[in-house]
Amino acid sequence: SLNRAFDNRVRLGVMAVLMTREAVDFNELKTLLEATDGNLASHISKLEKEGFVLVKKQFLDKKPNTKYSVTAKGRQAFNKHISALEALISNQNQ
Repeated sequence: SLNRAFDNRVRLGVMAVLMTREAVDFNELKTLLEATDGNLASHISKLEKEGFVLVKKQFLDKKPNTKYSVTAKGRQAFNKHISALEALISNQNQ
């Protein structure tokens, strides 16, 4: 079953990046996904509310830095979503 939390290009991209890395900061995600500050923040907030993304705010060299990582719940939900997509694709190719 597809998860509606991942039905947006930015949220899908955030999860895809976080599934392959331990943690990613806001600016790197913004660059990788070619998203605006507000757009990315909005989508990350939705993923955080679902419990799929963990947000860690800190200061590096006296500058604010926000890092994101995927939670166990997020990893499980995203893997299930990808499996549902793969099943949908394989059923259409038959």
